[in-house]
Amino acid sequence: MLSRPRGTRDMLPEEMEQRREIEARLRAKARTWGYREISTPTFEELELFTIRSGEGIIDEMYVFEDKGGRSLALRPELTAPVLRTFVNEGRSLTKPIKWNYFGDCYRYERPQKGRYRQFWQFGIELIGADSAMADAEVMMVADDLLRTTGVTFVMKIGHLSFMRTLLRDLPAADQKKVRAFLDKRDTEAASVFLTEIGRNDLAHPLQQLISARTLDEVFAVIGEIPEADRIRETFGILDSQGIQYEINPAIARGLDYYTGIVFECFAEGLGAENQILGGGAYRLAHLFGGEDTPSVGFAMGFDRVMVALGENIWMPFQPHVIVIFTPNARDRALEVARELRGSGILCSIDLMGRGFSAQMKNAGKNADYVIIIGDDEVKTGLATLKNMKGGDQQTLPLTDVISSLTTH
Repeated sequence: MLSRPRGTRDMLPEEMEQRREIEARLRAKARTWGYREISTPTFEELELFTIRSGEGIIDEMYVFEDKGGRSLALRPELTAPVLRTFVNEGRSLTKPIKWNYFGDCYRYERPQKGRYRQFWQFGIELIGADSAMADAEVMMVADDLLRTTGVTFVMKIGHLSFMRTLLRDLPAADQKKVRAFLDKRDTEAASVFLTEIGRNDLAHPLQQLISARTLDEVFAVIGEIPEADRIRETFGILDSQGIQYEINPAIARGLDYYTGIVFECFAEGLGAENQILGGGAYRLAHLFGGEDTPSVGFAMGFDRVMVALGENIWMPFQPHVIVIFTPNARDRALEVARELRGSGILCSIDLMGRGFSAQMKNAGKNADYVIIIGDDEVKTGLATLKNMKGGDQQTLPLTDVISSLTTH
């Protein structure tokens, strides 16, 4: 028996209906903010991803050579493809450009709860705006979208200038190592590393900065910086709109192209792998042959959101109706089923050649309502509607049956 590849999943109808429901909510909510959906190829030139992350990322990707000898990769994330699309197709569009996306990505890593080798991301990119309002809007969109799904989460916000200011006297390689420890939330390892390189003088200020939970506490450690006014304005906008967040100066995001504000969201009930969203301000277009363009966006780990929601997913009720019929009423039953579906009603009809009693027995296991089309119904043009939960039934014109089912 052949099995699915490790790190992938088969999703049965109930799970897919839940996923499509949450997808629909995200798409609809993003559209209210003016973010329109785009789609990019599942595979891209390998260089699209290595040009900013280096060759070391190849071990974490699905990489292959096509018949023309080109090095390609299944996309490990969607920000780079979206910015490549901007460079290829969108440079002449009026800015700011507001795009959203939803797609599957692939990474060769150890599967665990909420982390798969094939996974889905939903995200937005705001391209061409460089302001406190732009930074704040993207975080407000993130907050709005997550609330739309119903997941319980905490948003944490930082700014790269906090840590860069504190570590400005370190060589670039050492700064990167400290940020890597912080990106893994291992603050103790960061302090130990500073001691090892003879910069124990930074260990205490680092701990003070990491512990800071207000802007006043942050600036008390690092002093006033050129970005201070914009940072205060950004947080002031969030405060004015009632956005709930925590300040976390240790956020590093682990990618060199981030330039300013950075933020992450964490859900309850996911253990160590509880980050469900991450983003920030960045500059990436110039690496792909475009102009140096300010951007800000985020990607949401859709699979982790679904795991966090668990059984707590509200689904709109759509009654399942089964049309059952006597042998001579088959053609009329098919007409009735067609009219029900034309009105958007979920409707099934016997395909197994069962007798009337067997059809009714099967419907008792699977249907919310049954519509009976027998010889009398064929003669009168009526239909008998039976509630399989309550047991009551009535014979009505089909238009009344449809009205009853669609207003349930």
